[in-house]
Amino acid sequence: MTARLVFRNSAGQEITTQDLKGFTGKVNWEVTGGEQVPAQARLLHQRARKAGGRGDYDRALTFLGQTQALAPAWPYPPYDAAFTILLQGDTAKAEELYERVDRLAPRGFFTRKTALDMLRRERAGTLFTGFSMAFIRLEWVSDPEKKKAILQGIVARHPQFPPAWEELATLMTGSHDQLQAIAKGLESNPDLETKGMLLINKALLLRRGGDQETAIHILGELTLDPSSTLGTETLAKVALAGMF
Repeated sequence: MTARLVFRNSAGQEITTQDLKGFTGKVNWEVTGGEQVPAQARLLHQRARKAGGRGDYDRALTFLGQTQALAPAWPYPPYDAAFTILLQGDTAKAEELYERVDRLAPRGFFTRKTALDMLRRERAGTLFTGFSMAFIRLEWVSDPEKKKAILQGIVARHPQFPPAWEELATLMTGSHDQLQAIAKGLESNPDLETKGMLLINKALLLRRGGDQETAIHILGELTLDPSSTLGTETLAKVALAGMF
C-alpha cells in the first residue's frame, strides 16, 4: 500500500506515513561522535557523574578529563565538564567547553546550544553576571508553583530570554496563556534547540485545540528544515507519528 502524504514543504520535500514508521515516542539522545567509545571511558564517565551528583566537582572533572583522553570524539565528557564548571561559576571555561561540544556534535547535543546561547548573552551584558549559573540550578526546583514564580520573575526582568518563556509555558494551565508564552519566546531570537521545543509545543497545543492542519505544517517544517537540531527533528517526527 502506498504511504499517504503528510506534508510537502516549499522545496518539494515530502514526509509520508512511511517516513514516520517506527517512531513510537521513545527517543535515543546519545551521540557518540565518530568513534566507538571504549568501555573504560564509559566507566570513568559513570564515576564522574556519581562524583558530580555528590557535589564533588573537582573529582568529577578529573574523571571527565580522563574520559576525554580515552574518547576524544565523544561529546559527553566536555558537555558534562561544561555543566560542572558552570556550577562552579567559571562561565568563560564553560563557554569554551560547550563550543567544543558544538564542534563534536554540530546538530545539537542535549541542551548544549541553549547553554551556549545563554552564556554568550551573559557575556554580552544582556543577562546579569551569574545568570547562567543561577538559571541551570532551576532544574533542581521540584515545586511547580515555586518554579513558576521564579520564571515569572525572570521574564519580568529579562523578557527577551527565550528559555525562560519555554519553561514557563509548560507550567501554565490554560492553552491561551501557554501559547502567549510560546509566542514571547519565539519573538526573542531563540537558539535552535529552544526554538524547536517552542514550535513543537505550539503544534501540540494547536492540535489539542482542533487545528491539526497547522500543527502538521509546523511539525513538517521542523522535520525537513536542515537547520533543525537532531533532537528537534526526531521529536517532531515522534509528534507527527502520534497524529496518525
